This record gives sequence, C-alpha cells and structure tokens, in this order.
Amino acid sequence: MSNKDFPQLASAETPSNGQRLFLRYFTAILIDLVVLNLFVEYWQHVVIDSFTTSLLVAILLQVLLKLTLAVEHKVANFFNARPGGMAKFMRYFTAWLILFLSKFIILGAVNLVFGDQVDFLGPLHGVVAFIAVVMVMLVAEEAIVRFYRRLA
Repeated sequence: MSNKDFPQLASAETPSNGQRLFLRYFTAILIDLVVLNLFVEYWQHVVIDSFTTSLLVAILLQVLLKLTLAVEHKVANFFNARPGGMAKFMRYFTAWLILFLSKFIILGAVNLVFGDQVDFLGPLHGVVAFIAVVMVMLVAEEAIVRFYRRLA
C-alpha cells in the first residue's frame, strides 16, 4: 500500500531540498506579512493601502533582504580568506556598511515599486520606521526558526 491508496494520509517521505527551500521562504514571507500588517494596524508611521499591497511588499522585502545577506556573505568570505588585522577590520566594517546602506536601497525600491501605496513616516523621512519594521521582521523570523529547531 502507498499514500496513493490513501490520499488523505500525510506523506512520510523526506522533503527535497527544493521543498525545504520553498517552505523556508514561504514561512518567512508569511512572518514578514504578519509583522508588516501589525505595524500598519498599530503604528501610525507605517501606512499601506491594502492587504494585497502588504503581501507584495513582504515578498519584495524578503527577496531584497536575502540578496543583501548574500552580498554581505560574499564580501565577508573575500575578507575572511585574507590574513591580518586589516582584513578582519574590513570584514566587519563592510558587513556593517552593506547591512546599513541596504536599508536605504530597499526603502528606495519599495518606494519605486509601490509609490504612494506604501508610506513609512516619522523621523528621517520614515527611515526610522522602516528600519524598525525590518528589524522586527528579522527578530520574528529568527524566533520562529529557533522555536522550530527546539521541537526536534
């Protein structure tokens, strides 16, 4: 007998790497969507016109944040392969610089794609609100991952 004989039974097959990757990003986007909409609902500095727009923003943020981390890791690997204190300093400095400047680039991308449908308001023309949202998203994602790993 197989699961084809009983389609209502859950599969006990080990998921593929593609399935794991899909589930990881799917979950991350949903976490980002929840965080984003909680900010929209409870903080006047974050305004998004519709749920659909917030879903698209969550997807865009997830893609751009992952690209940022990929660039940061690539630069880190470059400096980690070099000996000496200057290389170590440059590894940490460039990581900070990439992660800091990327928030402005991502905010610009959100503004370019969504225009007036998405507003981050408040200090520094909404930069503080945007960074707060992104930081909470990252903390929430990490908290869920840690919780999941403890279930094993």
